Amino acid sequence: MTGRKKNRSIVEAVKGVSFEVASGERLAFIGPNGAGKSTSIKMLTGILHPTSGAASVLGLTPWEDRKALVREIGTLFGQRSLLWEELTPRAAYRMLAAIFGLSDADEARRVSELGEVLGATDLYDQPVRTLSLGQRMRCELTACMLHEPRILFLDEPTIGLDLLAKQRFREMLVTLNEESGTTVFLTSHDVADIEHVASRAIVVNHGEIIYDDSVSAMRTSLLATKRIEIGLERPGDHDALVALAGSGVTVANSSASLVRLDVDTSVRTIRDVLNEVLAAASAADLSVVDPPLEQVIADIYEAPV
Repeated sequence: MTGRKKNRSIVEAVKGVSFEVASGERLAFIGPNGAGKSTSIKMLTGILHPTSGAASVLGLTPWEDRKALVREIGTLFGQRSLLWEELTPRAAYRMLAAIFGLSDADEARRVSELGEVLGATDLYDQPVRTLSLGQRMRCELTACMLHEPRILFLDEPTIGLDLLAKQRFREMLVTLNEESGTTVFLTSHDVADIEHVASRAIVVNHGEIIYDDSVSAMRTSLLATKRIEIGLERPGDHDALVALAGSGVTVANSSASLVRLDVDTSVRTIRDVLNEVLAAASAADLSVVDPPLEQVIADIYEAPV
């Protein structure tokens, strides 16, 4: 419900959403702000109770069987910490192990295994407050994987991380999935998270699913556009390449040393345009790439629901 008093109105955060996730799958659940992503993940983890409808996670109803469910899932929210500032991660793991009923031997085994996989063993005995954000997130990931969850729910896990820390974190998620078979359910606004972690993407908007397919299919099925990037040997060739614009070819951007052409493959074939490019200019470098995934997702958002 939004607004005040007489101006209040009911907003359906999620409506008619229905999907299945296979064991061991890596799914990106994405959409613009207010699309219903966080509401969905909170219902699937038992934090929120829906006003209607049903959901089953590992055969359990999340909001009715939450105590049983939390033993089978791990959650990591980029804005919330599983650790305590003044404690070392290792001390926090002892507390979490006790909560989950792990034996001392199982706790030691898991901390050692995860420390090796995540490259974080040397961080476990430093106070959390002394860790960088990237180091802390590696320790957070250990905390949520300590009890060997079958599903890992991640809500904006790379928020605030620098580029190198983000890349390492993504690699760790894929490694955990491949080595342990852990199902990954990811929400993120970072397109690189989707590209490098997920194999499948569900896009929601206004509380409804508007797209559900593989990440690779998001490119090939939704945009009939390819980008040709030409590195120029001679700056004087720039104008000749720009002059190719028209009838399915547009200039994305250009400089004296680089020209990017977008080709609508429903109008012109890549082969034809490449032939014209090579006839018009001497290329030091030439590549054909897919459009940025940001553009693919933006086109999905703009499509009518």
